[in-house]
Amino acid sequence: MRISASAFSLFLVAITLTPGAASAQRKAEPGAFDYYVLSLSWSPAYCARESRAADTEQCATGKRFGWVVHGLWPQFAGGGYPRSCASGRTVPKAVVDDMIGTMPDVGLILHEWKTHGTCSGLPATDYFAKVRAASGKVKVPAALSAPKDGLSMPADQVESQFVEANPGLKPDMIALVCQRRQVSEVRVCLDKDLTPRACGKGVADRCGKTAVLK
Repeated sequence: MRISASAFSLFLVAITLTPGAASAQRKAEPGAFDYYVLSLSWSPAYCARESRAADTEQCATGKRFGWVVHGLWPQFAGGGYPRSCASGRTVPKAVVDDMIGTMPDVGLILHEWKTHGTCSGLPATDYFAKVRAASGKVKVPAALSAPKDGLSMPADQVESQFVEANPGLKPDMIALVCQRRQVSEVRVCLDKDLTPRACGKGVADRCGKTAVLK
């Protein structure tokens, strides 16, 4: 999907005028962090929670996304994360066009750059190249690669399948997030060179025993 220059300009204006987010959990200069969290969002769960009109690129009728990249987030090993580390930086249109296949919404791309990417210490082109590289490092299990009618799997099996599909990935390097007893995200902890590593404080499973992926 390609976006017009005028539409892209409107997105840049919107992100520039939006009030700043809440203060970061810790103050940090861009690049001053310990590791990344790659967040993969289960699109059917997201679209079931949100109005389809809220995100036509991802949730419009006929769209059948499975796991999509939500973001690549700088983290502190001792807990917390930096946020919105620099203002006034924009994402080139060519970069947005390249990312649509990985993150299927322009608004999400711009939000992730403003909130998390500016803390990476990288220019936008390099940061989003790292997002694509990180997503390529994590293999989605074949059984979970796309939405299937009747799919229902306990959360602990979702985690174990990701571990089995990715040699070197251990249970303490991955965390599941659930909402309304449905698996909504898989978070994988990666060193700055994108090697899987143990998650830091605060990155842990947030699913009950009855949570499922469907």
